[in-house]
Amino acid sequence: MKSALITGANKGIGFETAKQLLQAGFYVFIGSRDVAKGIKAVDQLKSEGLHQVEVIALDVTDDHSVKIAREEVGKRIDALDVLINNAGINGGSPYTALEARSDQFIATFNTNVFGVARVTQAFLDLLQKSPEPRIVNVSTSVGSLALQSDQSDPNWPAYDYAKYAVYGSSKAALNMYTVHLAYELRGTTFKVNAVCPGYTSTDFTFHQGGEVAVAGSRIVKYALIDQDGPTGQFFSEETNPETGEIPW
Repeated sequence: MKSALITGANKGIGFETAKQLLQAGFYVFIGSRDVAKGIKAVDQLKSEGLHQVEVIALDVTDDHSVKIAREEVGKRIDALDVLINNAGINGGSPYTALEARSDQFIATFNTNVFGVARVTQAFLDLLQKSPEPRIVNVSTSVGSLALQSDQSDPNWPAYDYAKYAVYGSSKAALNMYTVHLAYELRGTTFKVNAVCPGYTSTDFTFHQGGEVAVAGSRIVKYALIDQDGPTGQFFSEETNPETGEIPW
């Protein structure tokens, strides 16, 4: 049975992604900073008949928490097939470059960038034991430098919510990390991609946007790609419905 670890999976898109991977036959570790909330998520999944799931206490901003999480997962499995770096924060208001405080930038980068690097490095050895390891970094089209010129276009899907300087900056940095990670893992069986799930109705967006099931399926798609699939790419099916691929 293949296995997956999803950070920040006790709710929202992470929870939906876990559900869809469970339905695809995976054993799923729900990474949750708040264990009680993680247990509640697991109980909900089990009530729906999805039993191959458990919660792992995991705060991506804390080195010790990540270390213990790696030890706990390693006690249960010999190899990890999929890592989905989903945990993220928007930094809170004020959102603009002119008003956002330095502590907002620090906290957001610690979760959205440093947290991804921290977790990826910690679990890399388990991923290397999988015959077809996959890493999906959950990003956003707002983090695309190339698309920022479209912020003046009201027809751009992200036009109404793109003025998030803290969040957008952190995701642009995450994208660069993804590029380097994929490059360093070239020539292996790893597939590493950044995926924008789209503007989705969750707590994160104050319940505005599209269906969470659609967002989850966009992430799962790249967690399940075969060896002929892409690596080192950036995808947003909301922005580019034809191929999904968008510029960095």
